[in-house]
Amino acid sequence: MKLYSKKCIPCSGDIPPFSKLEIKKYLKKIKNWKVSINEKKAYYLIKQFKFKNFLQSLKFVKKISIIAEREGHHPDINFGWGYVRILIYTHAINGLSESDFILASKIDRC
Repeated sequence: MKLYSKKCIPCSGDIPPFSKLEIKKYLKKIKNWKVSINEKKAYYLIKQFKFKNFLQSLKFVKKISIIAEREGHHPDINFGWGYVRILIYTHAINGLSESDFILASKIDRC
């Protein structure tokens, strides 16, 4: 089943974050996302999208917002003239879960 066909599952913090091996496996299922590590030593997904102007960036953010609200999984979004940067991770487990990759896959379809 394609990731974008799945639904994000709310995380109550009772599952472990993905291991490096699981992250590597799931990265193959999404387009051009990178994995980084934050100051809390948590892995997260990040991707920057480019646009021709501010209005296109804003329209993309609105589309992402609708998806995030529908999925109950909310990324950190930074945007400005000609770009949107998205950061995704599961705060409850301080790392990555399948839902993070599901959300990334849905965003890629915008």
